[in-house]
Amino acid sequence: MPKVKTNSSAKKRFRVTGTGEITFQKAFKRHILTKKSTKRKRALRLKGQLGPANKDFVMRLLALK
Repeated sequence: MPKVKTNSSAKKRFRVTGTGEITFQKAFKRHILTKKSTKRKRALRLKGQLGPANKDFVMRLLALK
């Protein structure tokens, strides 16, 4: 049987935590930061957590299911 390949774009974007949750870096913090408030930029520093609606799909992309 051939091996199952991991999706290359997904492995760069998502990380699986020790407890099995999937985290990702939030968008909109690359450039044009002067017009964004400090509160907004501080919130964008935190990792995002994937919701249950998309978890099965991302697990399949990462070849974990």
